[in-house]
Amino acid sequence: MAVDEDATPGVVRGARRAAIIAVVVSLVIAAAIGIAALVSGDFGELQGRIILSTLTVAAFGTTALCHLAIVARAVRVVGFVGIAASLFAAVSAFLLIWTDWDELVDGDALVKALLSSAILAASLAQANLLLLLARQRNVLIRLGLGVTLVAVATVVVMLWLTIFTDGDIPGDDGSAYWRALGVVGIVDALGTIALPIVALILRARTSPRADTSEGLGAGSSSVTVPLTPALASRLTADASARGVSVESAARDALERGLSAREGL
Repeated sequence: MAVDEDATPGVVRGARRAAIIAVVVSLVIAAAIGIAALVSGDFGELQGRIILSTLTVAAFGTTALCHLAIVARAVRVVGFVGIAASLFAAVSAFLLIWTDWDELVDGDALVKALLSSAILAASLAQANLLLLLARQRNVLIRLGLGVTLVAVATVVVMLWLTIFTDGDIPGDDGSAYWRALGVVGIVDALGTIALPIVALILRARTSPRADTSEGLGAGSSSVTVPLTPALASRLTADASARGVSVESAARDALERGLSAREGL
C-alpha cells in the first residue's frame, strides 16, 4: 500500500522548496564571487558586502528549513517563532552589512539585536529538529528530549544575560559562570547528537522483522491505494507513535479491518 498524498500542507512544501533554493543559490553566488575575487585580485568592500549578504540568506534558509519541519505539527508555534527570529536576525545582519557604521543611530543596539536573535534562531532550529521526536512513546527518548530542550533554553538565557548586560553578567570573575555554561552546552550537544541515534536504534529493534527481511515474497502482491490527506496523516501519526514504518502500520490496519469484517 502506498501513500501518494503528502499530509504536509502545500504551502509548507512550497516554503521548504523556496528555502532550499535560496540556500543553494546563495552559496553558489558567494562561491562565484569569492573565486572571481581570488582570480582577478580585485576584492573590495562591495564584494565583501555581497558575499556576507548571500551567506546571510543561506543561513536564514538553513534555519528556516529546520523551523518548517514542525509547522504542520501540534508544536507549530515553536516553528513560527523560530522563523520570526531567523527573519529578524537576517534583517539585522543586512542593516549592519549595507549601512555605514557612522550612519547608524545606535550600532551597538543593532549588534545586540543581531547576536540575540541569531542565538535564538539557531537554538530554535536545533529544538525544532529535536521536537520531531516528540511523538516517541519510549520513556528514555521522552526524558532525554526534555532534558535536552531545557539545556537548549538555558544556553540561550545565559548567553542573552551576557549580551544584554554588556558583560556585567558574569562580571570580571565569571569563571564559574562560563564553566556552568560549558556543562550545559555539553548536555545540549550530547542530547542533540545522541537522541536521534537512540531513536533509530529503538525503532529498528521494535519494528517487525517482516519490515526489513520479509518484503514481498513470491506469493505476495503489491496494491497501490490512494489515500485522502486526512487518512494519510492519521496513518503516518500511528506509524510514528508505534515506532514502525508506514507500510507496516498500513498492513496492520488492513488486517485488523478485514479480520473484524470476517468476524461479523
